[in-house]
Amino acid sequence: MIQGELKTNAPIRWAMVGGGRGSQIGYIHRCAALRDNSFQLVAGAFDLDPARGRAFGQTLRVAPERCYPDYQTLFAEEARREDGIQAVSIATPNGTHFAICMAALEAGLHVVCEKPLCFTVAEAEELRSLAERQGRFVGVTYGYSGHQMIRQARAMIASGDLGEIRMVHMQFAHGFHSEAVEEANPSTRWRVDPRQAGPSYVLADLATHPYYLAEAMLPELRVRRLLCSRQSFVASRAPLEDNAYVLMEYEGGAMGHLWASAVNAGGMHGQKVRVVGSRASLEWWDEQPNQLRYEVQGRPAQVLERGMDYLYPEALEDDRIGAGHPEGLFEAWSNLYYRFALAMEAMDHGDAAAVAALGVPGIDAGVEGVRWVENCVRSADDGAVWVDYV
Repeated sequence: MIQGELKTNAPIRWAMVGGGRGSQIGYIHRCAALRDNSFQLVAGAFDLDPARGRAFGQTLRVAPERCYPDYQTLFAEEARREDGIQAVSIATPNGTHFAICMAALEAGLHVVCEKPLCFTVAEAEELRSLAERQGRFVGVTYGYSGHQMIRQARAMIASGDLGEIRMVHMQFAHGFHSEAVEEANPSTRWRVDPRQAGPSYVLADLATHPYYLAEAMLPELRVRRLLCSRQSFVASRAPLEDNAYVLMEYEGGAMGHLWASAVNAGGMHGQKVRVVGSRASLEWWDEQPNQLRYEVQGRPAQVLERGMDYLYPEALEDDRIGAGHPEGLFEAWSNLYYRFALAMEAMDHGDAAAVAALGVPGIDAGVEGVRWVENCVRSADDGAVWVDYV
């Protein structure tokens, strides 16, 4: 990757639903998808207001006739074109994901969807079944998993560098919503509205990110049961939580702990994953994503740096620039998106093994995220009790 070779055979004709003017997440989707010429943005339904969406799409150099008023029209009209879209990214509020994703799959499109895929495991399983029947790829934007040191952590754990895994500590705890900022901020308001955000706020919006990172590092680890306690410190957010703690017992005896919070006053981002083994531990912090802390019992702690020759080959595949130069979230998302494109090409050729080898968050990761949140909510609402993971 460091030499900039193109990875796909041709750019995938691509559209967006949502992600219009003022959308931070829409901008990062476009930057990531277009970075390696893996996708070409040719259409979209960018806004609930058709005129505003058309005007915005034209600033992106999308032809005005391909800036559609809604996703239903987008899918129907593009299906009639010989050069119609092959894939779509969904960057809309949570409550719309299921319907849009279903419609996209029914239209024969590959999908990249913001998490959560939907609100219930039943809906998630329905999406997975449809994707399998259609032979389409569904990617979920757990964007932090595109950081190279996550792959280093995975390779170290798989190689036995840490010994037997005993504990996994996860957190995503910022302080930007320590007050009721949603009263003046529409982009936050929907996140604390159960009708649009679903049954959870920080568990679904924040916690699923480090939970997936741990899943990416430790793909064989399975939750056996969990206990969740959630709080609404800003009372107007109830029944949705702005703080939560989760304890997990894994099959095989390892333990997990996750803290998710939007009211960690003074905290900037606070996303960390620490894996503790019988011989050593490692820790990754998204505010210093180029580094992986490696601590062997009885030896001085080491800080492993992105791009260095001593890393495992898996951690060097996505280098975009030499060691010492800072890479950030846009590069991580770009790593994810070019792998999404490769997965789509592989699915078009019926090569499921190639898709699995890419190690990207696909439909299974999306289903697991919904399942985890559903179990957490069930535990918390039953009085913060241990529940078997189902």
